[in-house]
Amino acid sequence: MLRNVHRLAALALVLAGPLMAGAAGEVTVRADTSAQAVRDLRAWLAGPREKRAELAAAPFAAVALTRADADSATRALWLDHAAFIRATRAAEMHAKVIELGGLKMKFDLVRFNGPRTPPSGGCSLFLALHGGGGAPPEVNEAQWRNQLALAKGYHPREGLYLAPRAPTDAWNLWHQPHMDDFFDRLIQDLIVLENVNPNRVYIFGYSAGGDGVYQLAPRMADRWAGAAMMAGHPNDASPLGLRNLPFAIQVGANDAAYRRNAVAAKWGRELDALQQADTTGYPHFTKLHEGKGHWMDLQDRQAIPWMEKSSRVPLPDKVVWHQSPRTHRRFYWLAVPEARPGQDIVAQRTGQTVTLAATNTAAVTVLLNDAMLNLDQPVVLRGAGGPLFSNRVARTIATLGRTLAERGDTNLVFSAEVTVALP
Repeated sequence: MLRNVHRLAALALVLAGPLMAGAAGEVTVRADTSAQAVRDLRAWLAGPREKRAELAAAPFAAVALTRADADSATRALWLDHAAFIRATRAAEMHAKVIELGGLKMKFDLVRFNGPRTPPSGGCSLFLALHGGGGAPPEVNEAQWRNQLALAKGYHPREGLYLAPRAPTDAWNLWHQPHMDDFFDRLIQDLIVLENVNPNRVYIFGYSAGGDGVYQLAPRMADRWAGAAMMAGHPNDASPLGLRNLPFAIQVGANDAAYRRNAVAAKWGRELDALQQADTTGYPHFTKLHEGKGHWMDLQDRQAIPWMEKSSRVPLPDKVVWHQSPRTHRRFYWLAVPEARPGQDIVAQRTGQTVTLAATNTAAVTVLLNDAMLNLDQPVVLRGAGGPLFSNRVARTIATLGRTLAERGDTNLVFSAEVTVALP
């Protein structure tokens, strides 16, 4: 793993490449055509959803927008998205079960209406992953109920404490590839139906649940505001993607099964090394509880108030993306046309300039909005070999609609994008 730490520092030396065809060209924004595009969008949204043509193919979706019109289009698209969630997802929330790909994930929750409940920004969400795994269904069922009962002990100050029941009973029940889709859908539902603040979503888990946190935290880091691993094992997980995510590691000092204690200490040292090389990233703490075995007698509760101090930063200045075997097409404000295991991308934004470095990656898409930089001015993308792109970039309804549909999170909606080819 420490080889990856040193390899990461060398990524900036490997990037150079031509601009993707069609990325250049002068961008002209006309106030009249921009305003008309928003009116056309509202007319499109007014029609029955099942009769709408594809948004990306609509002529108005390609029109360059002003910043104000992009904001108006975002609001209109969000209202339509929220109405769709309320119409199609309320039943699964009421039943407390989500079904995807022939699998079902049950869940239950406890509400904590503390004094810090945000009046308008939405409440916090704590996803609590149970232990078990590789056991008969009745064992995992009991572990799930136990994780729900532990809400009284962990007791966040406010928000929803939600314990899902893993869809399978396999040993790797929480980090199988389908889990990312289940959690994406659950979060999208709860943002609309339970007023969850997408910048205050936390994940923690015990034993096999801790195994899942080791895996899910880095590969879905742009979803979480904090993550806490309790008494688990990372297996083949990498910490590289945790650059912007507070991550807690706690294990009993005597928890020697599967070398959980030794591996936890090793991961702590790896995060120490990453933070030393990148002093504004990799917030973490590591605690091996003296005299404790696999059960820590709730001493691990300290992770809850530690996480609560942090909110997600959805548009960090620097992103480190490592693709695990369970790949993703998007991560913070980056995307890839083709996702493959082992891809590494480092992107840093300073003013109007984004610097990219990557390995095992043919092309990278940089997603942009006016919260990141000024889209009325030229945007510069650079690699180690020099400029890859320098021009204004058009805000469009097509990009707004697609990025909202992908995540259901207004903090991760983008109005513009640039794709550059890499060697």
